Amino acid sequence: MRIIAMIPARYAATRFPAKLMQMLGDKTVIRHTYDNAVATKLFDEVMVVTDSDIIYNEIASHGGKAKMSIKQHESGSDRIAEAVADMDVDIVLNIQGDEPFVQIKPLKELLEVFKNDKENKVQVASLMQVLKEQKFIDDPNYVKVAVDKNNNALFFSRSAIPYPRNKDAAPAYYEHIGVYAFRKKALLDFTTWPITPLEAIEKIECLRYLENGIPLKMVATKYMGIEIDTPEDLVRAGKLLVK
Repeated sequence: MRIIAMIPARYAATRFPAKLMQMLGDKTVIRHTYDNAVATKLFDEVMVVTDSDIIYNEIASHGGKAKMSIKQHESGSDRIAEAVADMDVDIVLNIQGDEPFVQIKPLKELLEVFKNDKENKVQVASLMQVLKEQKFIDDPNYVKVAVDKNNNALFFSRSAIPYPRNKDAAPAYYEHIGVYAFRKKALLDFTTWPITPLEAIEKIECLRYLENGIPLKMVATKYMGIEIDTPEDLVRAGKLLVK
């Protein structure tokens, strides 16, 4: 089974422009993500796929592998699908460029889903972690996921799901971590489907899979990383880096 990691990296960002090129300690955010993915030694290849000469040069000039996108893309999945279309690969792991605290344990757990899936039923899998602080549960920058008893995703939302109508209940809130693993065909199929209504409303690309009837297997982890979506996240990441 050939497994590769692809890191889609867009220079422009609505909430935090050029966030991937911000310094985090002595490296940029995108280099932390790339270097930590390589350091796991889980992959036959790790590559950054970008629309930016700046990001391309940042990775290539430090000895990393990077590839320029040919077309303009709406999502990271579309971007990496273009890159892997002609590659000999079984499983593609998508690590968002703004996830600088890549760790081996959650990625290994995610890949085990496919290695243990003898009947090839799982097409897409992703990570989630428990959210406990109310300010993060209410924050639309934190994508939440509700799952069934088998940890298949029921819905993703920027709103707090489930809504606590029953004040006596103690709901579990899960944050969706922007790390996906796909079988190659599932990833390529994704690019043939138009943007779906819920995806367009929430601006959450994995809803396209659910709206096309493809389950997402969620893997719970104690990831404890920080996704860099805002300047405030960068400050929090800097504090975590020095611990």
